[in-house]
Amino acid sequence: MRVALAQTDCVLGDVEENLVVAREQIDAAAAQGADLVVFPELSLHGYHLGGLRRDTSIESNDPRLLGLSVMGPDVLVGFHEHTSLRAHNTSAYYAEGGLLHAHRKLYLPNYLAWEERKHVSPGQTLRAYDLTKSPSGGRGATLVCNDAWQPVLPWLAVQDGAEVLFVPTNSAASLDPEAMDTCLYWETLLSYTARMLQCWLVFVNRIGNENGASFWGGSRVVDPRGAVVAQAPKWEPALVTVDIDLSEARRQRRAVPLVAEARLGLIAREVRRLIDEGGDH
Repeated sequence: MRVALAQTDCVLGDVEENLVVAREQIDAAAAQGADLVVFPELSLHGYHLGGLRRDTSIESNDPRLLGLSVMGPDVLVGFHEHTSLRAHNTSAYYAEGGLLHAHRKLYLPNYLAWEERKHVSPGQTLRAYDLTKSPSGGRGATLVCNDAWQPVLPWLAVQDGAEVLFVPTNSAASLDPEAMDTCLYWETLLSYTARMLQCWLVFVNRIGNENGASFWGGSRVVDPRGAVVAQAPKWEPALVTVDIDLSEARRQRRAVPLVAEARLGLIAREVRRLIDEGGDH
């Protein structure tokens, strides 16, 4: 499966202009034979939703979104989603003019300069989905940015059959590098997750400056052994295309079955006990 990492900047709140960029990237990826183009988190809206003077959210079945996937490759794109009741930070997978899967970000940062809970509601489900354009078949799952920092979510996605995790991201350079070097955190996290869960990781981060935040890029693909097999530069736009073989995840899991024995019943009992003892619902 040939995957294109579209490391882009965007104009805050300007959906039409950001769609123009998306179509250009999809055209370029199609020319390189890509089966799938992955865009960063909120690539059609920008991150600082509180800075917008009006609501520019869109529905996941917007014809403009559906139309992105009739240009050849499938498309995984991020946007501010509007539903009948709530808004979400959504990354949706489109194939052949239809919506294959929409993942609504589950863990919303609400600290320091990041205040997502003011503008969007958390999603309520995590599901893996079939990848129809993978020659060897297989399943993928989407984790939006901070979702990937929650150890249980990648594990759950893998237990649902995911062999590749797509991680669209808006990660900015740390305001205090001594307290947290975000680039190093991501590098360590992606390698560890891929190696321990024996899956591919497709990490696509944005670039550019917005509301005082500087987004560093550095998008990459990590194989099931934890090795980086393709990487975009930092601080500049890029389109990186790479072939991934999902059956490699299956071979690795058979050779060293780290994720085979899930003990889901045990997990369910202990989680229920923690909830009953006053834990977070």
